[in-house]
Amino acid sequence: MQISSPAFKTNARGALADPHLQEALGHVRSGFIDKRQKAVDALPEFDALRESARAIKDHTLAHLDLYLEAYEEKVKASGGHVHWAETAADARSVILDICRAVGARTVTKGKSMITEEIGLNEFFEKEGIRPVETDLGEYIIQLRGEHPSHIIAPAVHLTRDQVEADFRRAHNHLPPTRDLTEPASLLSEAREVLRAQYFAADVGITGANFLVAETGSSIIVTNEGNGDLTQILPRVHIVVASIEKIVPTLADASQILRVLARSATGQEMSVYTTVSTGPRRPEDPDGPDEYHVVLLDNGRSSMLGTEFQDMLRCIRCGACMNHCPIYHAVGGHAYGWVYPGPMGAVLTPSLIGVDKAGHLPNASTFCGRCEAVCPMHIPLPKMMRHWREREFARGLNPATQRYGLKAWAFFARRPRLYRLAASFAIPALSAFGGARRRFRYLPFAGGWTRHRDLPAPESRTFLQQWRDRETRKQEART
Repeated sequence: MQISSPAFKTNARGALADPHLQEALGHVRSGFIDKRQKAVDALPEFDALRESARAIKDHTLAHLDLYLEAYEEKVKASGGHVHWAETAADARSVILDICRAVGARTVTKGKSMITEEIGLNEFFEKEGIRPVETDLGEYIIQLRGEHPSHIIAPAVHLTRDQVEADFRRAHNHLPPTRDLTEPASLLSEAREVLRAQYFAADVGITGANFLVAETGSSIIVTNEGNGDLTQILPRVHIVVASIEKIVPTLADASQILRVLARSATGQEMSVYTTVSTGPRRPEDPDGPDEYHVVLLDNGRSSMLGTEFQDMLRCIRCGACMNHCPIYHAVGGHAYGWVYPGPMGAVLTPSLIGVDKAGHLPNASTFCGRCEAVCPMHIPLPKMMRHWREREFARGLNPATQRYGLKAWAFFARRPRLYRLAASFAIPALSAFGGARRRFRYLPFAGGWTRHRDLPAPESRTFLQQWRDRETRKQEART
């Protein structure tokens, strides 16, 4: 996937001017937020579960090496294979070798952000292997040649009319007069088209919501059942997961599952929660002959022990972006890589570098809604501030920002000088604000006034008003 994060501002301007996108994003605001709140309100122990989930992940990250080794032993004991991949290129190479060994020409895939991260579909196509996305949202965007705009609702940026047009274009073997006006008819058509692909595939690839050290199992949650067919029908099942997906026990996984679906889609539980452990055994009626797990690092181990370690608690529920006013305005593609929204604003610089993704942690109002709804209590605003600090320290900000902040810091460290300067600047700005009490243009504030008016300040500073208030209170007592 081509990285366009450095062009975030340009991407955002295009998103704001796209009427179809703006119509589609309205469903994010109206759909996810209320459903999550109702699901949370119906579970009195939700906050206690969040604390427990955070503790589980913190404990696991503190002993990550031990649990990964235990997981590998259990996978091998069940007849599976574990492959360690330090980089995206390593992961692609391992997956290609497995596919080549069985002569795979068609690969079905469940929804997986990790395979997006390593650019697996584009890689397969170059190697002559046809990947088929089986999640409905992923299937839709594959038809369009796009990437997901949301980590749980990949096609949330599209309207129903756009999807209908794509189906009529791609499924031209079906009657042109068929009725596709209802979402159910679109779903039925996708199911019909995909059914044959499940049986044609030589290899099935899924991600993993959790990897369980206790049993060597992988767990996925879906609402369509496509993940199950992707795992059990092909001869080979490949799980692609990042190293932080590990949890110690099945009980730990079930604990976190209770906050996952409620935070993501407002459900008590996803429709399907599928646990896979190794290849098919002699007594099993179905399942793959081979079971492989590709464990990807790709920069995550370098986050351990840093101010960004808390990000590794993320369970990819999408609640942060569902509640983010910036995401609501520009959608996911504007962020320019795999992970959008607040979690992407922290994770993307960690994985591809702040030099490429420095705009993302700056694309925040710091309203704190993301942290408030995160089921894992990840301090996203604090970590975005850390990235801003690193960006500033490396001189990656525009010069006007750097010198402006240095000037402010100079005065902020000298309170008397600060108050003296403010006592002159505030009345002057207030006087020049005119009758409208607003500025259409102000030197050194073009980033603001280019898009909106800047309110003129009151004629007195806050400290002056505070002193007057305290004086009046004192006089009233006496």
